[in-house]
Amino acid sequence: MIQVANMKFLSFLNPKFLYFTTKESTLLLWKYRSTIFEMAKGTLFHRYAGQVLGPFWAIFHPLFITCLYLFIYGVVFKTRIGGTTEMPLSYMAYFLSGLLPWLSMNAGMNGACVALTSNSSLVKRVIFQIEILPVKEIFASLFAQGIGTIIFLIYVFLTHGSLFATYLLFPLVLSLQIMLMIGLGNILAAIGIFFRDIKDIVLVFFSMGIYLLPVAYIPTWVPSIFRPVLYCNPFSYMIWCYQDMFYYGRFEHPYAWIVFPFMSILSFVFGFKIFRKLKPQFGNFL
Repeated sequence: MIQVANMKFLSFLNPKFLYFTTKESTLLLWKYRSTIFEMAKGTLFHRYAGQVLGPFWAIFHPLFITCLYLFIYGVVFKTRIGGTTEMPLSYMAYFLSGLLPWLSMNAGMNGACVALTSNSSLVKRVIFQIEILPVKEIFASLFAQGIGTIIFLIYVFLTHGSLFATYLLFPLVLSLQIMLMIGLGNILAAIGIFFRDIKDIVLVFFSMGIYLLPVAYIPTWVPSIFRPVLYCNPFSYMIWCYQDMFYYGRFEHPYAWIVFPFMSILSFVFGFKIFRKLKPQFGNFL
């Protein structure tokens, strides 16, 4: 039994398998790209329907959380970095470079947990491609990150006077983040059908996750005995790629640029396969 399980796991690492599965799932998403975009937009507006400020809250919520963290670490704890070759920008730039993708990941995963259970009528339709339901939650969560990134770029340009050439890597890093989110989102959406408590577990994990990532602090500030926690956390490698690109302007963490792409592709493929494997059972549990 263990040998069979090991063989199945190793099959996921087969380059040919990874390529064709990635191609299959990418073509599926591309085919329904218009539907995904419209549903993501609908999700964003429906969430704040009937409210005076409407979609403004989609910007205000992450902005408020960001300001709260900046106040705690920048004002209360008086965290100061920047102005050196090793740490070129301010603490605010360091903090935002890691916080923005993490907030997007948080919103996307929480939305994916209930993507199927909150759309049970669509799941039961034979002709509807339910694979797009978790994906539209992912793209809806990217709205706030997009706005935050624009504000971040303006801030860095005004305070630093220029932008690093590594900023050109943003489309690549964002694409890898989306692949990671879609893969994890598919897994959580599929599990959420059978285990409804998953959304609360994910909420707790992402609430405390900010303190287990190198977002608000530099890894060297962490006592050496606890430092392995950062390197065992797979999300740290995504954060390091964003920090290398947006904050350092160089490949400060070269290993992250190997781990993060591999992790994203594996998540994308594994999530797609898990979703397809469990899909026939969804209707029986709704």
